Amino acid sequence: MSEELPPSDTDGEEAADEVRATDADAWATACAEDLEAEQARRRDRYGPPPGSAAEELKKLVDAVADKLSGIQSPLFGAVAGPAAEQVVRQVVQQAKAAVEPVIERNPDVFDHLAAAGNELLAAYRSAVEAQERRWSGRDDRIDPRDLDDRHDRGDDSGPGERIDLD
Repeated sequence: MSEELPPSDTDGEEAADEVRATDADAWATACAEDLEAEQARRRDRYGPPPGSAAEELKKLVDAVADKLSGIQSPLFGAVAGPAAEQVVRQVVQQAKAAVEPVIERNPDVFDHLAAAGNELLAAYRSAVEAQERRWSGRDDRIDPRDLDDRHDRGDDSGPGERIDLD
C-alpha cells in the first residue's frame, strides 16, 4: 500500500496565510486597544501627560507674553501709560515672532537640551550629596578611626587645632 500525498492545493496555502494575517491583525488590534485603555486610565488618574520640551517652551512663552501684555504698571504714569503698554505689547509680539519659528523648526533640539539639563542636575545633585556626606562625617568610605584622629577630644595631648570663635 502506498500512501499518496494529496495534490498540492494553493487554495489551502492562501487560506493559511489569510488566517495568519487575520491572527496578526487581531493581535495588533488587541494590543492597540489595551494600550489605548491604559493611556486613558493614566490620563484619568494623573491628568494629561506633559508635552515635548518644545511644546512646553511654547506654552511658557505664551504665558509670559500674556502676563507682560496685561501688566499695567504705575511706573509708566498716567500720561505715558497707554503708549508704554503699546510698546510692551509690540516688544512681546516681536519676541514671540522670533522664538516660535525656532521652536517649530527644531523641536528635537529642545528635547535634547531638556535631557542634558536633567543630566546636569543629576550630576550636580550627586556632587552636592557627596560633599554633604564629607562635611557631616557620614561618608561610608571614611574609616571611623580617622575621624577620631581629626577631632580634638578636649585633652591637650593630641595634634588637634583650637579654633577661637570670638
